Amino acid sequence: MACSGHAGAVKTIGFIGGMSWESTAVYFRVANEMVRRQLGGLHSARTLTVTVDFAEIEQMQVAGRWSDAGDLLAELAAGLEAAGADLIVLCTNTMHKVSAQIEAAIAVPFIHLAEVTADAVLAADITRVGLLGTAFTMEQDFYIDRLAARGLDVILPDAQDRAEVHRIIYDELCVGIVSDESRETYLGVIDRFDRAGADGVILGCTEIELLIGQADADLPVFPTTRIHTAAAVSMALGQSVSWAE
Repeated sequence: MACSGHAGAVKTIGFIGGMSWESTAVYFRVANEMVRRQLGGLHSARTLTVTVDFAEIEQMQVAGRWSDAGDLLAELAAGLEAAGADLIVLCTNTMHKVSAQIEAAIAVPFIHLAEVTADAVLAADITRVGLLGTAFTMEQDFYIDRLAARGLDVILPDAQDRAEVHRIIYDELCVGIVSDESRETYLGVIDRFDRAGADGVILGCTEIELLIGQADADLPVFPTTRIHTAAAVSMALGQSVSWAE
């Protein structure tokens, strides 16, 4: 696509990452690839990144200390804004549970991952989707309610599948383990979504894209990391950017 502006007009994206760093690295790489594709030449994304120690966040998740985690992430978001970020991106689906605390701490735009994902699904003329993610994302209402508010009908895996999907994320993908066996497990869940009437699948954890992509699945998949990054790049460049490869 042609660029409607120039490099001097590019806004700075503030990334809150480290949950896990495996997928945060994908955010950074994809943002730069998208900007280079849009602007050409040696152009790259203007970014500021702050990362957490995910072990500390995971302990807060398990202990139900969501407010404490929200305070931490809100402080980091405010720091990114003070450092010059023009918009904030939280590089994780699960921690959008505390998005209200983050938004209350900043004046610049916060790009909500569930909302831009829902918009991408609707743009594909799909309303009934399966959802893969952590147990927190699949079983609590903070994420599903955002999707439903946009008009999506969400199908969840059964309890056994949810437990295995969650385990693979934390025990494997977050520590860089990508196995064919786990890929087949996820594809089995997607097949059950298909039989349950889903017309697409949301990869509702940023690490899942390390394991599966559109080439692996029969149903349309919606990769939240790429969708989220595309929304940020679109805002940074002041133009429309497609996340699709």
